[in-house]
Amino acid sequence: MKEQIARDLLRIGAVFFRPDEPFLWASGIKSPVYCDNRLTLTAPSVRDDVENGLAALIREHYPRCELLMGTSTAGIAHAAITGHLLGLPMGYVRSGNKDHGRQNRIEGRLEPGQKVVVVEDLISTGGSVIEVVDALREAGADVLGIVSIFTYGMKKGLERLAAAEVENHSLTDFDCVARIAAEEGYIRPDDVRRLLLFRDNPADESWIGGQL
Repeated sequence: MKEQIARDLLRIGAVFFRPDEPFLWASGIKSPVYCDNRLTLTAPSVRDDVENGLAALIREHYPRCELLMGTSTAGIAHAAITGHLLGLPMGYVRSGNKDHGRQNRIEGRLEPGQKVVVVEDLISTGGSVIEVVDALREAGADVLGIVSIFTYGMKKGLERLAAAEVENHSLTDFDCVARIAAEEGYIRPDDVRRLLLFRDNPADESWIGGQL
Protein backbone atom coordinates (compact mmCIF):
# COMPACT_ATOMS: atom_id res chain seq x y z
CA MET A 1 0.00 0.00 0.00
CA LYS A 2 2.82 2.41 0.85
CA GLU A 3 4.30 2.18 -2.65
CA GLN A 4 0.91 2.33 -4.39
CA ILE A 5 -0.05 5.52 -2.56
CA ALA A 6 3.38 6.99 -3.34
CA ARG A 7 2.84 6.31 -7.05
CA ASP A 8 -0.67 7.75 -6.86
CA LEU A 9 0.50 10.99 -5.24
CA LEU A 10 3.33 11.44 -7.74
CA ARG A 11 1.11 10.69 -10.75
CA ILE A 12 -1.42 13.41 -9.92
CA GLY A 13 1.18 15.92 -8.72
CA ALA A 14 -0.02 15.86 -5.12
CA VAL A 15 3.63 15.42 -4.14
CA PHE A 16 5.93 17.39 -6.42
CA PHE A 17 9.72 17.43 -6.11
CA ARG A 18 11.80 20.41 -7.22
CA PRO A 19 15.23 20.01 -5.58
CA ASP A 20 16.96 22.50 -7.89
CA GLU A 21 14.33 25.24 -7.38
CA PRO A 22 13.19 24.95 -3.74
CA PHE A 23 9.76 26.01 -2.57
CA LEU A 24 9.53 28.46 0.32
CA TRP A 25 7.41 27.36 3.26
CA ALA A 26 5.52 29.91 5.39
CA SER A 27 8.04 29.21 8.16
CA GLY A 28 10.85 30.44 5.90
CA ILE A 29 12.27 26.96 5.34
CA LYS A 30 13.33 26.17 1.79
CA SER A 31 11.90 22.84 0.70
CA PRO A 32 12.59 20.54 -2.28
CA VAL A 33 9.03 19.21 -2.13
CA TYR A 34 5.51 20.58 -2.36
CA CYS A 35 2.63 18.48 -1.05
CA ASP A 36 -1.03 19.16 -1.87
CA ASN A 37 -3.12 16.14 -0.93
CA ARG A 38 -6.31 18.04 -1.74
CA LEU A 39 -5.68 16.94 -5.31
CA THR A 40 -6.57 13.38 -4.27
CA LEU A 41 -10.19 14.49 -3.94
CA THR A 42 -10.40 15.36 -7.66
CA ALA A 43 -8.81 12.10 -8.82
CA PRO A 44 -11.43 9.39 -8.14
CA SER A 45 -9.16 6.34 -8.51
CA VAL A 46 -6.54 7.86 -6.20
CA ARG A 47 -9.25 8.98 -3.80
CA ASP A 48 -10.49 5.39 -3.62
CA ASP A 49 -6.97 4.15 -2.81
CA VAL A 50 -6.53 6.81 -0.13
CA GLU A 51 -9.87 6.37 1.62
CA ASN A 52 -9.75 2.57 1.54
CA GLY A 53 -6.18 2.79 2.82
CA LEU A 54 -7.15 5.05 5.70
CA ALA A 55 -10.03 2.72 6.56
CA ALA A 56 -7.61 -0.22 6.58
CA LEU A 57 -5.21 1.61 8.91
CA ILE A 58 -8.04 2.32 11.34
CA ARG A 59 -9.27 -1.28 11.27
CA GLU A 60 -5.74 -2.54 11.92
CA HIS A 61 -4.45 -0.08 14.50
CA TYR A 62 -7.59 1.39 16.11
CA PRO A 63 -10.30 -1.29 16.07
CA ARG A 64 -12.00 0.32 19.10
CA CYS A 65 -12.53 3.64 17.26
CA GLU A 66 -15.99 5.15 17.76
CA LEU A 67 -15.60 8.53 16.03
CA LEU A 68 -13.38 10.15 13.39
CA MET A 69 -12.32 13.78 13.70
CA GLY A 70 -10.81 15.54 10.70
CA THR A 71 -8.34 18.38 10.89
CA SER A 72 -9.51 21.67 9.43
CA THR A 73 -9.59 21.97 6.54
CA ALA A 74 -7.62 19.34 4.66
CA GLY A 75 -8.63 16.38 6.82
CA ILE A 76 -12.38 17.02 6.80
CA ALA A 77 -13.28 15.35 3.49
CA HIS A 78 -11.04 12.35 4.21
CA ALA A 79 -12.64 11.88 7.63
CA ALA A 80 -16.10 12.06 6.07
CA ILE A 81 -15.40 9.52 3.31
CA THR A 82 -13.48 7.15 5.57
CA GLY A 83 -16.20 7.42 8.19
CA HIS A 84 -18.76 6.44 5.54
CA LEU A 85 -16.69 3.39 4.57
CA LEU A 86 -16.40 2.30 8.21
CA GLY A 87 -19.94 3.20 9.22
CA LEU A 88 -18.59 5.62 11.83
CA PRO A 89 -19.68 9.15 12.75
CA MET A 90 -17.31 12.03 12.04
CA GLY A 91 -16.72 15.64 12.90
CA TYR A 92 -13.86 18.08 12.64
CA VAL A 93 -11.77 20.44 14.70
CA ARG A 94 -11.34 24.06 13.68
CA SER A 95 -8.00 25.85 13.94
CA GLY A 96 -9.71 28.16 16.45
CA ASN A 97 -13.13 28.86 17.95
CA LYS A 98 -15.78 30.39 15.73
CA ASP A 99 -16.40 34.09 16.40
CA HIS A 100 -20.19 33.68 16.11
CA GLY A 101 -23.03 31.33 17.02
CA ARG A 102 -22.02 28.83 19.70
CA GLN A 103 -18.32 29.62 19.10
CA ASN A 104 -17.53 25.96 18.63
CA ARG A 105 -14.07 24.70 17.89
CA ILE A 106 -15.13 21.06 17.66
CA GLU A 107 -17.90 20.47 15.13
CA GLY A 108 -20.03 17.36 15.45
CA ARG A 109 -21.22 15.49 18.51
CA LEU A 110 -18.45 14.37 20.86
CA GLU A 111 -19.34 12.50 24.03
CA PRO A 112 -16.93 12.48 27.03
CA GLY A 113 -14.78 9.34 26.93
CA GLN A 114 -15.57 8.63 23.28
CA LYS A 115 -12.73 6.85 21.48
CA VAL A 116 -11.52 9.10 18.66
CA VAL A 117 -9.10 8.81 15.75
CA VAL A 118 -7.83 12.03 14.14
CA VAL A 119 -7.67 12.10 10.32
CA GLU A 120 -4.94 14.34 8.86
CA ASP A 121 -3.70 14.81 5.31
CA LEU A 122 0.01 15.28 6.03
CA ILE A 123 2.38 15.62 8.96
CA SER A 124 5.58 17.65 8.90
CA THR A 125 6.62 19.15 12.24
CA GLY A 126 3.43 17.88 13.90
CA GLY A 127 2.40 21.14 15.52
CA SER A 128 -1.05 21.57 14.00
CA VAL A 129 -2.23 17.98 14.48
CA ILE A 130 -1.08 17.97 18.11
CA GLU A 131 -3.16 21.11 18.70
CA VAL A 132 -6.17 19.14 17.42
CA VAL A 133 -5.35 16.22 19.72
CA ASP A 134 -5.02 18.61 22.67
CA ALA A 135 -8.39 20.26 21.89
CA LEU A 136 -10.11 16.87 21.73
CA ARG A 137 -8.54 15.70 24.98
CA GLU A 138 -9.59 18.92 26.70
CA ALA A 139 -13.15 18.21 25.53
CA GLY A 140 -13.03 14.77 27.13
CA ALA A 141 -12.17 12.57 24.14
CA ASP A 142 -10.07 9.44 24.45
CA VAL A 143 -7.77 10.02 21.46
CA LEU A 144 -6.55 6.64 20.24
CA GLY A 145 -4.21 8.11 17.64
CA ILE A 146 -3.84 9.65 14.19
CA VAL A 147 -4.05 8.39 10.62
CA SER A 148 -2.64 10.45 7.77
CA ILE A 149 -1.98 10.20 4.06
CA PHE A 150 1.65 11.34 4.10
CA THR A 151 4.35 12.02 6.65
CA TYR A 152 7.73 13.65 6.19
CA GLY A 153 9.14 11.66 9.11
CA MET A 154 10.98 14.73 10.38
CA LYS A 155 12.76 14.41 13.70
CA LYS A 156 10.90 17.39 15.17
CA GLY A 157 7.54 15.90 14.24
CA LEU A 158 8.41 12.50 15.67
CA GLU A 159 9.61 14.09 18.91
CA ARG A 160 6.44 16.16 19.25
CA LEU A 161 4.20 13.16 18.71
CA ALA A 162 6.15 11.18 21.29
CA ALA A 163 5.96 14.04 23.81
CA ALA A 164 2.19 14.26 23.27
CA GLU A 165 1.92 10.49 23.75
CA VAL A 166 0.03 9.99 20.50
CA GLU A 167 0.90 7.69 17.61
CA ASN A 168 0.47 8.31 13.90
CA HIS A 169 0.08 5.79 11.09
CA SER A 170 0.54 7.10 7.55
CA LEU A 171 -0.30 5.57 4.19
CA THR A 172 3.09 6.55 2.82
CA ASP A 173 6.13 8.61 3.78
CA PHE A 174 8.77 10.94 2.41
CA ASP A 175 11.43 8.23 2.05
CA CYS A 176 9.16 5.95 0.04
CA VAL A 177 7.90 8.73 -2.24
CA ALA A 178 11.46 9.95 -2.90
CA ARG A 179 12.59 6.43 -3.82
CA ILE A 180 9.64 5.84 -6.15
CA ALA A 181 10.14 9.30 -7.69
CA ALA A 182 13.72 8.35 -8.60
CA GLU A 183 12.68 4.94 -9.93
CA GLU A 184 10.00 6.44 -12.16
CA GLY A 185 12.06 9.37 -13.45
CA TYR A 186 10.45 12.29 -11.61
CA ILE A 187 13.84 13.15 -10.12
CA ARG A 188 17.43 11.99 -10.68
CA PRO A 189 18.61 9.02 -8.60
CA ASP A 190 21.37 11.15 -7.04
CA ASP A 191 18.71 13.61 -5.80
CA VAL A 192 17.42 11.10 -3.25
CA ARG A 193 20.35 11.67 -0.89
CA ARG A 194 19.78 15.42 -1.07
CA LEU A 195 16.10 14.96 -0.25
CA LEU A 196 16.90 12.81 2.77
CA LEU A 197 19.34 15.44 4.01
CA PHE A 198 16.44 17.91 3.94
CA ARG A 199 14.22 15.43 5.77
CA ASP A 200 16.84 14.92 8.50
CA ASN A 201 17.38 18.64 9.08
CA PRO A 202 15.19 21.14 7.17
CA ALA A 203 17.17 24.08 8.59
CA ASP A 204 20.38 22.82 6.95
CA GLU A 205 20.41 24.07 3.35
CA SER A 206 23.52 22.18 2.27
CA TRP A 207 21.41 20.03 -0.07
CA ILE A 208 20.47 23.03 -2.25
CA GLY A 209 22.21 23.28 -5.60
CA GLY A 210 23.57 19.76 -5.41
CA GLN A 211 25.77 20.49 -2.39
CA LEU A 212 26.29 17.42 -0.20
